[in-house]
Amino acid sequence: MALPAQTLKENRLAREASPYLLQHKTNPVDWWPWGPEALAEAQRANRPILLSVGYAACHWCHVMAHESFEDPETAAVMNELFVNIKVDREERPDIDQIYMSALHMLGEQGGWPLTMFLTPAGEPVWGGTYFPKTSRFGRPAFVDVLRELARLFREEPQRIAQNRNALMARLADTAHAQGRVVIGARELDGVARRIGELIDPVHGGLRGAPKFPQASIFELLWRAGLRTGDDTFFARVELTLERICEGGIYDHLGGGFARYAVDERWLVPHFEKMLYDNAQLLDLLALAWGRAPRPLWRERAAETVEWLQREMTTGEGAFASSLDADSEGEEGKFYVWSLAEIEHTLGADDAAFFAAHYDISAEGNFEGHNIPNRLKRLPRTPDDERRLSVLRQRLHEARGKRVRPGLDDKVLADWNGLMIAALAHASTAFGESSWLTMAERAFAFIASAMTTGDRLGHSWRDGRLLFPGLASDFAGMIRAALALFEATGERRYLSQALAWQEALERHHADPDTGGYFLTADDAEGLIVRPNATADDAIPNPNAIAAEILVRLAVFAGDDRWRERADRLFDGLLPVAGANLFAHAALLNALDGRLRMAEIVVTGQGARADELTRAALELPFVDRSVLRAPSADALAPTHPARAKVGSASAAAAFICVGERCSLPVGEARQIAETLRAVAQTRQ
Repeated sequence: MALPAQTLKENRLAREASPYLLQHKTNPVDWWPWGPEALAEAQRANRPILLSVGYAACHWCHVMAHESFEDPETAAVMNELFVNIKVDREERPDIDQIYMSALHMLGEQGGWPLTMFLTPAGEPVWGGTYFPKTSRFGRPAFVDVLRELARLFREEPQRIAQNRNALMARLADTAHAQGRVVIGARELDGVARRIGELIDPVHGGLRGAPKFPQASIFELLWRAGLRTGDDTFFARVELTLERICEGGIYDHLGGGFARYAVDERWLVPHFEKMLYDNAQLLDLLALAWGRAPRPLWRERAAETVEWLQREMTTGEGAFASSLDADSEGEEGKFYVWSLAEIEHTLGADDAAFFAAHYDISAEGNFEGHNIPNRLKRLPRTPDDERRLSVLRQRLHEARGKRVRPGLDDKVLADWNGLMIAALAHASTAFGESSWLTMAERAFAFIASAMTTGDRLGHSWRDGRLLFPGLASDFAGMIRAALALFEATGERRYLSQALAWQEALERHHADPDTGGYFLTADDAEGLIVRPNATADDAIPNPNAIAAEILVRLAVFAGDDRWRERADRLFDGLLPVAGANLFAHAALLNALDGRLRMAEIVVTGQGARADELTRAALELPFVDRSVLRAPSADALAPTHPARAKVGSASAAAAFICVGERCSLPVGEARQIAETLRAVAQTRQ
């Protein structure tokens, strides 16, 4: 029998700010947080390191914790044989990147919890993900693994050294260019066609299961549609987005999207909700709305922002990281329903109506329970939708009385940057000014509480800032600043973006590749300095940096940023060429470099405001909008400068490359003119 919580002894993790680390503060494991003290202890005791990496919303992390880390007998073996270090991957993505890369080099698929065995110096030797307490699922028992690894360290050091040397050599093989690689519009179209062939024609998303909302890949297809005019690309993304919005991966009662679906239909989610997924899907909804304003896109965007405001916004106005998959020790318990529960809450008639539209049955659609979804296409009148809205609200109120999943309320600068930009894009696309207010408030908090001088921190919680930040933090927040600059026209956002970009160059630039190291030059030393280029659950920071450099060149009127973007492309495209699918975000940035239009709005007053709004309603991936009340607001070399100088009234000029349109005086003509100018360049 477990001891009452108040009598459990706390370990070193009790002094940490991370909610994930605090989840383990009463484990009988003698945990250390990552840091010089832990590494020094391993070298002093000459014991190998057991590194356990996870995050607060991770279901299998909880399973391994309950089975092994809370078990006194397992903990005793861990404490006897290893120095045990626990890491929150969201707080320290640099550490996670290094050791997850090592696991991949061992031929393992990867995932969390990440369980790695290291030398006392922190060098990786072997690892895996979830290990059960007793042998099952084709995996060895965790204690057996512990004893065998400790034996190898003790009795066969040559085998340990062999693994260590091989892994360290591969980790040190950083992303160097192997000759020049030319990727242009034709190559981008070819990649998009190959990805398009992998899209599930019935359910959307990549074929098979599990299914992830891989926003960068869907954006790549969308851009191909914009570039080629082939509606097939749009149709594949719209099918995917519709199935995500109607599937169980979406929370139909409370709003917001879960991390992924374990099945091919988007029905059964892995129930955790991550800030970054919802940010990227909000961006996709804004894109889809701009092309075809379906009510579904607006409804899901509005419901997701409502969820964000209600459940994910901290008291300071920034955004929390995630909601747990588990409650009361069971994955998804908060979200699933029995038919009897629906009937008890709604009454027989309303329950039958709701059940017909949301796939609720006595036998259930998930392990005897029901995940509300609308994957079955049924005719629904406006009156039906109004009735269903009322019923959803009643069920949501009833659900609120359940034990809620845990909230990881730490504020991450990079993830907040994604959401701030998405809110700025969506606010202009959907005409929701309050969403822009939310974005500005979150930005203000990070720019003050999470910034020291011109440098960002990475993670903030309870007044404690993890500093210095990462390249991902700079990239995400610069992108957010530029989105706010476009949406508001306030130059303070551009000034902040430029200051952060200079700091990124000073502390993260990799002169060998033209890209950026994840960690700063004055950060804590790790066994290697991570500089991965492939996308993860969020776009790679090098890809985001490429996008923002192209936009900075436009907004600041400074060609050196465009030249900096070109150096990045020259250095990283040869690396991306080996696996283009894993570099979708970099290819999206390249598409922007090749064909992004600049829409320059000149003049002041109501007509200029109307032109600006029309420009901002165009797809944000396709354009940059620059307010120029007079020619003096443009760089001397800007192709529109002379035309702006001669304009006698408010007007918009659409520029692609060095060619600008004639003045456009009517808002409704901007989109048509943009298409015409783009076609002349093809």
